[in-house]
Amino acid sequence: MVRTTTLVLVGFQVLVTLLSAGADYIPPSRFDGFVYGKGSLNLLDTVLIEAFYDPVCPDSRDSWPSLKQALHHYGSRVSLLLHLLPLPYHDNAFVASRALHIASNLNASATFPLLEWFFKHQEKFYGPNTRNLSRASIVEEIVKSATQVLGRSYYKAIKNGFNDTNTDHQTRVSFKYAASRGVYGTPFFYVNGFLLSDTGDAIDYKAWRKVIDPLVGTKKSIQNTESLHFFL
Repeated sequence: MVRTTTLVLVGFQVLVTLLSAGADYIPPSRFDGFVYGKGSLNLLDTVLIEAFYDPVCPDSRDSWPSLKQALHHYGSRVSLLLHLLPLPYHDNAFVASRALHIASNLNASATFPLLEWFFKHQEKFYGPNTRNLSRASIVEEIVKSATQVLGRSYYKAIKNGFNDTNTDHQTRVSFKYAASRGVYGTPFFYVNGFLLSDTGDAIDYKAWRKVIDPLVGTKKSIQNTESLHFFL
């Protein structure tokens, strides 16, 4: 959910300044984000959508069905790289984001099903429902919930993941990466590296088609031209 309050913007501006200055900053061992579907990204052959989501953000939740529909429509012609931005004003956003990193480390195919589970049950993790709960009890609830998605045999591994400093580091990297891209709310969308003007809102399926159709057509034209040059 995009909120341009002075406090949040100042916080992100300070973080971006620190990143730019190289203060306590080491590049991560792998590029941030989760690839949707099977396989890896091929930036030369697909239109790349980068989505910045908070798993307990209602606007992120509302934007997902139409984006997912568009991804299924275009198939291999469009790729999605999902980045997490646990917003400080969303209760338990960091813990939920950390759970997604843990799930990805254990079974990458479970990442998006778990994200969808969070979208479906968001109300359990913010507002009055968690006001009087301890962080430990919330983590335990998330561990049990993630186990439902990944399978009962993963319970211990998921629980241990919250004691692993590496998953804490991965979640912090996601936050810092979003800040380095100038992202201050969710959802934010980039297409082939360019920010969409409608970012911050739940873009519907028709709007996605309007954005992507010309790009897919352009890519086909380029490929056809390259094929023609091969025979000249």
